Amino acid sequence: QVQLVESGGGLVQAGGSLRLSCAASGRTFSRYIMGWFRQAPGKEREFVAAISRSEATYYPDSVKGRFTISRDNAKNTIYLQMNSLKPEDTAVYYCAAPPLDRIGVPTTTRGYDYWGQGTQVTVSS
Repeated sequence: QVQLVESGGGLVQAGGSLRLSCAASGRTFSRYIMGWFRQAPGKEREFVAAISRSEATYYPDSVKGRFTISRDNAKNTIYLQMNSLKPEDTAVYYCAAPPLDRIGVPTTTRGYDYWGQGTQVTVSS
């Protein structure tokens, strides 16, 4: 099992930047694919980014070119750098992990077993 704790959310003006962090427990962090999702009020949780064990990255079109996911295995931490933020990026952001040693990078919530508690990101216009 892995436990995940997000941090770094807050209030930012449109066009601004934020960096989210997600700290993971355990000694097997480097073997986990990791992902970020977000959920706005009244909407389903949606995929934002994922990073493989080899640090290949995946994004939906809605954030591609603006968001960057990265990982630091020495610190058991992943990051989400968010630039050029828009009001529609407002949501609770969650980091997540699929089962250990999973083959293939999932981009839907069903592929992930472990979730953090979430951190609020609010972008004002």
